[in-house]
Amino acid sequence: MAKVRITQYRSTIKRPEDQKRTIKALGLGRINKSVEVELTPQIAGMIRKVNHLITVTEL
Repeated sequence: MAKVRITQYRSTIKRPEDQKRTIKALGLGRINKSVEVELTPQIAGMIRKVNHLITVTEL
């Protein structure tokens, strides 16, 4: 599997609760925080759900 770096660049204030939980599940929670994860189908689904709050770069 490919690895990707996910960086949160927008706040979760005034966002639905499911989007807040998805951000937490990805290991994020603060603006400019980054995590490196394997790109599995489950992670890809989470990325699609909150793609307006994050940036994704392939490693």
